Amino acid sequence: MSYKLGEVILSRDTIARRVKEIASEITNDYSKNDSVLFVGILTGAAFFLTDLVRELPEDLDIKVDFMSVASYGSGTKSSGVVRIFHDLKGSIEGKHVIVVEDIVDSGLTLSHLLGILQQRNPASLKVCVLLDKYERRKTEVKVDYCGFRIPDKFVVGYGLDCANQWRHLKDIKYVIEE
Repeated sequence: MSYKLGEVILSRDTIARRVKEIASEITNDYSKNDSVLFVGILTGAAFFLTDLVRELPEDLDIKVDFMSVASYGSGTKSSGVVRIFHDLKGSIEGKHVIVVEDIVDSGLTLSHLLGILQQRNPASLKVCVLLDKYERRKTEVKVDYCGFRIPDKFVVGYGLDCANQWRHLKDIKYVIEE
């Protein structure tokens, strides 16, 4: 099966405006005395996370780390069982943690990942996603900061890929199967 790019659903300008708004929401939720660890989920969230933290004020104490996780099932279906390929460098005990994801759909992988992180006793644990395919949700996941709710269509760009293609696009576009 081959794919081609479809129409733009979120332009780079629309994304940039929303990233600034989310950064403002986060800034309002934490004081200058708080230290906040942003955990980007590789690889898709790297673009969003980078732009997001650059919009935060200089006097907010921020740290950035990454995790790489995958869930396995039959074919393209998530089993919800999370395998960690790259873990955090240090402890999150007693820290304010914001998990940053590019997209959440079924919620299975994110739910299990949050369970793993919660066992590590953070002071708080929040979720920030760029895209939410809420209608695909199979398990409830609280999303504290959401960029956009989108329909159940495959999208690429701004970190999201299709077979490792199109991750570099500045806009987010639909993918069309040919």
